[in-house]
Amino acid sequence: MNDTGQGPSRPGIPRPSGLVLSPFRALRFDTAVAGDLRDLTCPPYDVINADQAASLEALCDDNVVRLILPRDGVFPGQDRYTGAATLLRSWRERGVLAPDPTPALYVYEQADPHGHVQRGLVGALALSPPEDEIVLPHENTMAGPVSDRLALYTATGADLEPIFLVYDGGGAASEAVSSVDGPGTGELLVDAVLGDGLRHRLWALTDASTLQAVAEDLHGRKALIADGHHRYATYLRRQQLRHEAGHGPGPWDAGLCLLVDATSFGPEVHPIHRVVPGIRAGELARRAGAGMVVRRLEAPLDEGLDALAAAGRSGPAFLLASGDGEELHLLSQPDLTGLAAALPPGSSAAWSGLDVTVLHAYVVPHLWGLADDVEHVGYAHEILSALGAATGTGGTAVLLNPTPVAAVAAVAAAGERMPRKSTLFTPKPRSGVVLRDHTDG
Repeated sequence: MNDTGQGPSRPGIPRPSGLVLSPFRALRFDTAVAGDLRDLTCPPYDVINADQAASLEALCDDNVVRLILPRDGVFPGQDRYTGAATLLRSWRERGVLAPDPTPALYVYEQADPHGHVQRGLVGALALSPPEDEIVLPHENTMAGPVSDRLALYTATGADLEPIFLVYDGGGAASEAVSSVDGPGTGELLVDAVLGDGLRHRLWALTDASTLQAVAEDLHGRKALIADGHHRYATYLRRQQLRHEAGHGPGPWDAGLCLLVDATSFGPEVHPIHRVVPGIRAGELARRAGAGMVVRRLEAPLDEGLDALAAAGRSGPAFLLASGDGEELHLLSQPDLTGLAAALPPGSSAAWSGLDVTVLHAYVVPHLWGLADDVEHVGYAHEILSALGAATGTGGTAVLLNPTPVAAVAAVAAAGERMPRKSTLFTPKPRSGVVLRDHTDG
């Protein structure tokens, strides 16, 4: 379900003419009061399960998980959303969280031990609906998560986690990001290795000429939502409700955002693999032979993955693997006539050419004869997880190549949405490094 909460006209609601990222006063943990930032931050709300939430709560009474995933019953007589608002006020009163003195754009860096560095700008993003084609979504949203985030963000009057956008860069914004660690540039506010094992650094950009150059550079660009579709839909819905209630322009006309130039300091893009329970790799390979070229690989898994990558350079390809990785089948070159008949009429070339589209629109329902739902085709973020799930269910791991950022952007630009669980952009922003309280401007 696609639930942005937006009507076609949005009367009276401000609509920026371009991509606008404004300075703001970040609300941040004061480690002199709250303690080690490692114990205060956490992954984004939507990747934390109940056991992980309990472990994070046990780390520290002030871990931000208590704010982004509040529980009922913490404050007597208050539901979890009102309780989160009470907690936020309490942390501010105690000095656990404090706003920066000066509005800024922030440069946020995440560096892993293997040398990959992601770096981008954190700011208040002026909101625009998808039809304006400034901020491009590539996934559909569901009503439940939007309602949950809306209740939380409305109760707290804050943006508790940034959404994650990517764009094709170059220009003044990229230059400001790349040069921030040089002499006489941004002020270094954070330098810490956090619970994800990454080194996180945060600088504040307050120089007026730099901020003006960044604003002029970004205005004519478009950005793609890499992560945070439900939060962006929440921002839009909250804005609409505020204006319908007669509050007029205000901080709800923007939302907290991390904007990353994908061409420099960009994210890594990983595939999300599939698992077919209860059906062996050989049987799926046999069925796939009715509409794809199938080749049994007498090779170890590493070589099979190399073959998958090589085949993927010419078109859609998949690697079927038994749970122990001993049986491998490479699927490639889908029958074009059969594929065309399986695709919805009017689909763009960008969407039709995606590996995940071919898998879910053609291979799963037509060649394998399976219902395309989570009971018949599951998901795994890592190869080892996919293989383990295949072993545990007597089934098959379906390994995919990553979808290039350019392909995701092309689908979004065509006004379409990616199939569910298509692409994983990493690293995601760590929750608790930067918050935006609407009372701080």
